[in-house]
Amino acid sequence: MSQLSRRIRKWAVEALDLPGDLVFDLPRLTMIGNKQLLIENHHGLVHFSPEEMHLELKQGMLKVEGAELVIKAIMPEEIMIEGRIFGIKYQGVEE
Repeated sequence: MSQLSRRIRKWAVEALDLPGDLVFDLPRLTMIGNKQLLIENHHGLVHFSPEEMHLELKQGMLKVEGAELVIKAIMPEEIMIEGRIFGIKYQGVEE
């Protein structure tokens, strides 16, 4: 993303009071305790097992670790998992 494009997006977020996750194509995570996780704005499921899930993001990868993980709902840009969630790791890429 070019410097000018970033500045315009940043201005739009601040001046127009737009949510940054929408403007910058960032993932939004909503976690309820350690039992349920909703991830919005992902770019695809790469790996899933009862202990681990990997999601592709626009800029990197999201790794969820847990036990007894199950996919409760999956849509083109949203996924909801349930189980015992132990950790979430974001692995970004350098720009």
